[in-house]
Amino acid sequence: QVQLVESGGGLVQAGGSLRLSCAASGRSFSRYNMAWFRQAPGKEREFAAWISSSGTIPSYSDSVNGRFAISRDNAKNTVYLQMNSLKPEDTAVYYCAATQTWRGWAYVPQSGSYDAWGQGTQVTVSS
Repeated sequence: QVQLVESGGGLVQAGGSLRLSCAASGRSFSRYNMAWFRQAPGKEREFAAWISSSGTIPSYSDSVNGRFAISRDNAKNTVYLQMNSLKPEDTAVYYCAATQTWRGWAYVPQSGSYDAWGQGTQVTVSS
């Protein structure tokens, strides 16, 4: 099972940018579809972005589409989330997640579809 470690979170002003990284252990990273979720205080964990194992197919939630970009480098066992035009409502703990199983597009936003999770990194956007 792959192990995931996020980094890159921090405090940023509204309108600013951050890039999150998620480093994966193991030799089979290129077989995993990867995703980013986020959880704000008092709220449920929500889907933000997903990328196919090859890195050629991304998918985004409506709330981040057009502002965030997910990418991966399979040679470095790392997935990234470039976050631009940040808003205070983007404040949350951001988690990366992994799964080798393709269950269909309906399951991509569901946290239960993923087999491995990182510990999370805090992103705080000030107004």
